[in-house]
Amino acid sequence: MAQGVEAVDWQAPWLQPWRTVGQPLAQAVESGQPLHEALNAVGRCPVQFVPQSALPEAEPYERYIFQSGQCPTRDNLHDFFNGLCWHLLPHTKRRLNQLQAQTIATHGVQATRGPLRDALTLFDENGALLQAPEPLWAALRAHDWQALFVIHRTLWQEAQLLIVGHALLEKLVFARKQHVAHVLLAQAAIDSIASTDTWLAAELTPQWLATKPFTPLPVLGVPGWWAANETPGFYDDAQVFRPQREGRVRGP
Repeated sequence: MAQGVEAVDWQAPWLQPWRTVGQPLAQAVESGQPLHEALNAVGRCPVQFVPQSALPEAEPYERYIFQSGQCPTRDNLHDFFNGLCWHLLPHTKRRLNQLQAQTIATHGVQATRGPLRDALTLFDENGALLQAPEPLWAALRAHDWQALFVIHRTLWQEAQLLIVGHALLEKLVFARKQHVAHVLLAQAAIDSIASTDTWLAAELTPQWLATKPFTPLPVLGVPGWWAANETPGFYDDAQVFRPQREGRVRGP
């Protein structure tokens, strides 16, 4: 069984878009089915899931997926969410993999990833999309946490936040205030994962990604996402919500 899957709370707000596919998948894994087999049984997907042992020694993971159409999978929570993302965001995951493989083909595997591959990995692991009223975006860009979460709190009722990074989904199973998403602005309402997936895949160009166009967002500060943020003083924690003049938020 994929370790940790039994701990997933499918009632968590950030898992609402993933629940229909994710919860039955988790039940199959909890019953003892190997994760790669359970993922293959879900339905059509751009890749076939195989055991981690299928990955040849010294072969880059991303290149192997791109060339073989097979995704090496370990029986753990991280790869559970990665496989779930492949099913629900197939165009986006395929585009990210294509760009990763192209970067490896051009530059090889180096000690440092370089700006494009670093951005691809960051978004694949910790990415999110936010569609929100302009006052929220302005506050987020300025890292003005009081404006974002307190002054304009009611505007979050008009916002939509979709987590797309599989590592972040994994981290949120064991939620901590420090968890940070790297957010892109969604140009339209996030009406469905399918339409959002198509739009996002088309937006992911090498030139744009290399600029790291992401904005950090402490996701458990989002109203309605964590009961603790209703507590007075929650946003006064400068270790997470750093003062505006410092211009940064602490990562996970």
